[in-house]
Amino acid sequence: MAQAAKLLTLSPIGVADGRQRAVIDAVLPGVDNGRFAAKCVAGEPFHVEAHCFCEGHDMLRVMLQWQREGDAAFAEVPMTLKWNDEWHAHFTPPAPGRYRYTVQAWVDAFSSWRHELARRVDAADIRIAARVGAGEARAAAQRAPAADAQALLGWAAALEDGAADPSMDSSVLKALALDDAMAETMHRWPDRSHATVLAPGFPLVADRERARYSTWYELFPRSASPEAGRHGSFDDVQKLLPQIAQMGFDVLYFPPIHPIGRQQRKGKNNALAAQEDDVGSPWAIGAIEGGHKDILPALGTHEDFRRLVQAARGHGMEIALDIAFQCAPDHPWVEQHPLWFKWRPDGTVQYAENPPKKYQDIYPFDFESEDWQGLWTELKGVFDHWIAQGVAVFRVDNPHTKAFPFWEWAITEIKREHPEVIFLAEAFTRPKVMHRLAKLGYSQSYTYFTWRNSKEELTEYFTELSTPPGVHYFRPNVWPNTPDILHEQLQTGGEAMFRLRLVLAATLSASYGIYGPAYELKEHLPREPGSEEYLDSEKYQLRHWDRDRPDSLAPLIARVNAIRREHAALQRNDTLQFLPIDNDQLIAYMKTGSDGRDVVVTVVNLDPWNAQVGWLQLDPERIGVPHDQWFQMHDLLGGARFLWRGGHHYIRLDPGEAPAHVMHVRRRTRTERDFDYYQ
Repeated sequence: MAQAAKLLTLSPIGVADGRQRAVIDAVLPGVDNGRFAAKCVAGEPFHVEAHCFCEGHDMLRVMLQWQREGDAAFAEVPMTLKWNDEWHAHFTPPAPGRYRYTVQAWVDAFSSWRHELARRVDAADIRIAARVGAGEARAAAQRAPAADAQALLGWAAALEDGAADPSMDSSVLKALALDDAMAETMHRWPDRSHATVLAPGFPLVADRERARYSTWYELFPRSASPEAGRHGSFDDVQKLLPQIAQMGFDVLYFPPIHPIGRQQRKGKNNALAAQEDDVGSPWAIGAIEGGHKDILPALGTHEDFRRLVQAARGHGMEIALDIAFQCAPDHPWVEQHPLWFKWRPDGTVQYAENPPKKYQDIYPFDFESEDWQGLWTELKGVFDHWIAQGVAVFRVDNPHTKAFPFWEWAITEIKREHPEVIFLAEAFTRPKVMHRLAKLGYSQSYTYFTWRNSKEELTEYFTELSTPPGVHYFRPNVWPNTPDILHEQLQTGGEAMFRLRLVLAATLSASYGIYGPAYELKEHLPREPGSEEYLDSEKYQLRHWDRDRPDSLAPLIARVNAIRREHAALQRNDTLQFLPIDNDQLIAYMKTGSDGRDVVVTVVNLDPWNAQVGWLQLDPERIGVPHDQWFQMHDLLGGARFLWRGGHHYIRLDPGEAPAHVMHVRRRTRTERDFDYYQ
């Protein structure tokens, strides 16, 4: 007995107060249990789910608490029990920035008392319960301000008097005890002395809308000249802005715009020996004219660049810059900061390699440098410099080849100072590495879309991208082509392949981009058989493009992007659902807007050569239409309208006519006397 008494005096491991009976078993989303921030968009509801319970049958109260970084106190929202001990609530971050959210739960004696009283029918039990309730009211009065305290004390006295008065009918006393107005007052002043709270909670980054939904167009400014053979400039790009805006893009992205190294410069088609007139690769950054904070003189000046940034805004677009943290051999940093590079025994710097590819014109940084702090500071300063020029969107080249701790620090600091900044990770690498970069703070991420071509591959991959846990922090940005990647399908599939891959990219993902004008002009010749490199790639030479060619895909691109702007369903990823269709050459999927009203169903023919037919399964009740009612499917690409009813629907797509249907669901809202009775 003495030993047992001794054990009772020991505090259970990890329990600060054994009277904290509420259990918070999980809070979702919680990226790696709060190690990294979830992502949302400012001004939009952020939904939180908590799994909370206690032993026995007592009632819980659960609160979602949140605050912006730097705020002194938490705001809170009551959570609602849905099912299976799952509590739900949301809050809306008002502005871009960093936030924190947590959950507090406690066993609520008053709610438990009220729940039990509602089931009691015995008069004696009701009178005893009334006295218990009076005690709860008096205790709450001690926590309440004067006006509520007075009301609670009056209610407590009435319960005590009623319980003691044998002439008061028990049903009347029970009604007094269950008074809704007094219950509301009681709920305002609960006893949280034994509440359980997850501290310090979970981080959250609220971005602006463009982090969730964006449409990118990449071009090389040096190829923007309307005259063949002349180096393009920022002024030339400015003249192209109306045409690019007309195609519906909101982000205009440039490869690096800095001075290009002359030492080890690459020639056309990646030749090791450059000719005198070769312009080199923009990713070989740095020369006597300067480095990462400088501009290639042939493009213009900082003033020219700022003018271009402002002009782009006038067309509803932002300029995105490529940030490539690497140096040409003649970059000033090589001489000024030799500790930032790896030196070989022969006295030369180790250039970049990705066997079998060799990049003799590029020196990578050594992130294990003794001067790593100086390196970090200078690299962050590159972002700071271009932010000061008006840039708020950055595509980062090969971030997976730079130290992860650097990215976590740099992105956190930059977004703390400039929460509007968006970072796109160009990382075609291992899945876990790509996800780690997203967790570290990248707003958007490149994907494997280019190499996902079959129905099975696309369905599996985009289901992964649109569902938890990844959907809470990994925002895909899909590209059917890049200056580095000309996929075999685009080489051999003809115009129909360019059309269908465009529709897939633009409707599967809320953010997508193309490298143009190579895409709209259907550039498809590889450097050599089996290569994904373009023949006569812009990476190594000037190109002159006939942007007004009559066979350009620009009209299709403009229509697709207009559909994206007009339909909120296509501006998000978390509502994507694949639909059954009995032909492996046809892929079908549906997206809905946040309110569930805007529904877009897309069907794409993956075969660029042959017409394909199939039966699509779509339960009308999933889109808010009674099963026996007609509804209209408006093909936003071709303009056709189809009347559907029931759950099975015939589809025929001929790639020679149209590669896809992008259909808006229109429900019947008017009578037959009206001309257009579907909305």
